[in-house]
Amino acid sequence: MKKFLTIAAFMLFAFSNAQAERVKIGATLKAGVFEVDDASEIFSGAHSSGASPGDVTKKASDEGDEAIGEFGFGSIFGEAMLNDKISIGVDYVPMALESETTENIQNMKTVQTGEDAQSTNTVKVEFEDLITVYALLHVTDSLYLKAGYMQVDVNTVENLATGGAYGNTSLDGHTVGVGYNHDMDNGAFIRVETNYVELDGTELTNTNDSTKKVKADGIEGATVGISVGKSF
Repeated sequence: MKKFLTIAAFMLFAFSNAQAERVKIGATLKAGVFEVDDASEIFSGAHSSGASPGDVTKKASDEGDEAIGEFGFGSIFGEAMLNDKISIGVDYVPMALESETTENIQNMKTVQTGEDAQSTNTVKVEFEDLITVYALLHVTDSLYLKAGYMQVDVNTVENLATGGAYGNTSLDGHTVGVGYNHDMDNGAFIRVETNYVELDGTELTNTNDSTKKVKADGIEGATVGISVGKSF
């Protein structure tokens, strides 16, 4: 799906470019904060912390953890202005965004002796190949509104005491925002933009133990960015 979106995005931009009154290319520096909704671990069966059979859910909020990440990153974009009101663009983040490493200590009984023991698990998340296909509505010569569709690859990097991994996935989402664009006499431009971002939730199962899962209902956040570029 991600490969299809990438091809479709650049085909759309190429078509828009052929029909465009003007084309813009540029680079953006962004800062953002993101929060995971209802981040939790799900354990099924009697092994869950020595409990009786049944599902046990451990939420990050219940453990006193905040599932929040702050990022600074850059992107490149191409934009085709179809008329004086509408532009179509593609934005791509060429770098991976890494979350902080989360540590979780679990109390459980060993299978061999039945004695209480502790195990430590660590996990972090990497976001790669974030691509956004968007449209701009130019309210005035400078002020514009933005709406877009996003996809990003999500890689989990974990060290689990019991072995296994949670694998990787991709997430879809959308963004809406508002920005201010200033065109210069030499064709250069500068803009400032703020966006709200929302990504779908996901649930991943441990590759060595199907009774263990991690879940997030969704990811939402906000970004601010400053862009520079050139019009042709």
